[in-house]
Amino acid sequence: MAEQTAKRQINVPMMADLAARGETPEVLFWVGCAGAFDDRYKRVTRAFVRILEHVGVNYAVLGMEETCTGDPAKRAGNEFLFQMQAMQNITTLNGYGIKKVVTACPHCFNTIKNEYPALGGEYEVIHHSTFLQQLINEGRVTAEGGESFKGRRITFHDSCYLGRANNIYEAPRAVLEVLDADLLEMKRCKTNGLCCGAGGAQMWKEPEPGKKDINIERTEEALATLDGHAEVLQNLNGVESTAPALPAGSNHGGSVIAVACPFCMTMMADGVKNKEREQDVQVFDLAELIASAEGLTA
Repeated sequence: MAEQTAKRQINVPMMADLAARGETPEVLFWVGCAGAFDDRYKRVTRAFVRILEHVGVNYAVLGMEETCTGDPAKRAGNEFLFQMQAMQNITTLNGYGIKKVVTACPHCFNTIKNEYPALGGEYEVIHHSTFLQQLINEGRVTAEGGESFKGRRITFHDSCYLGRANNIYEAPRAVLEVLDADLLEMKRCKTNGLCCGAGGAQMWKEPEPGKKDINIERTEEALATLDGHAEVLQNLNGVESTAPALPAGSNHGGSVIAVACPFCMTMMADGVKNKEREQDVQVFDLAELIASAEGLTA
């Protein structure tokens, strides 16, 4: 029998359709602007949806009824626009009686969780790293049957809005641990993590003049950590890596910079391209890594 490699088409359930049937989903998946419109982060959306489908989570999305959370407007100082966008979303969510929201974007997560309550939008908001950790703890996700990451080097970049803003550090690392890869920590991690360079609405403008762009500095630290280059790390205010140095010019077998944020994805991927390391170092979201390990084609 021929091997079946075709991608299985998924019909994502829409909140309006469920409401018309008098049904309520277990969780609303907030896709976010990047997850809906950015070509690279659409792959993360598809990967996360396939995981939800695979484990049988009862979910739905708002589709065309979802608009920007207002985070970029607020960070740029336009409070009026933020409140307009927030109130529109809150009206939609409250109209459907939504209680639980999951999203793959830390910016959406932080805004809906911490800033919507003051405007009348109170929900249980979960970042997808925490949601994936819960699925793993319940035994519903095993990271088996797909691509093997055993022996590959992975370093995780902490998103500012996930880590320092909301104190979520262990969930993404717990997710990565099931891959049985070699997990390496950068010196500037967790509470001392370094921004990717896109925070505070910096994503939407060119950087101020300086010696080096922040995403390049962060990418250099990630690459040096994966390479085990102590001298480079010292010049970046880092420390000696726990990984042995790789021979010059050696292939990493696919080393990975793992992220959990669309902004970080863009900035770190651009940094890897700047360093011309796309052939041996890739930037992936947690959902993509888990979907790949589960054998779910995204």
